[in-house]
Amino acid sequence: MNKFSLFGKFTVQEGERDTMVDILLEAAESMKSLDECDLYIVNISESEPNSVYVYEVWSNENAHQASLTLEATQTLIRRSKPMITGMERINTLHTRGGKGIS
Repeated sequence: MNKFSLFGKFTVQEGERDTMVDILLEAAESMKSLDECDLYIVNISESEPNSVYVYEVWSNENAHQASLTLEATQTLIRRSKPMITGMERINTLHTRGGKGIS
């Protein structure tokens, strides 16, 4: 097994973290219909009130790139852009396996 994975961080304007979480959870819901997306997890940190982390696992990098062109994804991106003050790709990973990954 060799899957494409991303660990990213969104920094948002003060007081917008919960709204960003809601948008990213909508994104996670829309990913349920994509067989190429194995995992899309939204996380927050107790010590960073303006940050949201996302961990994604995809069948391959092309599948991830294709998901960014979907209308549902583009709508969510447009909604979230005004509140985002920074984005960071913490790491690109190659998932080899583990619990929850087939």
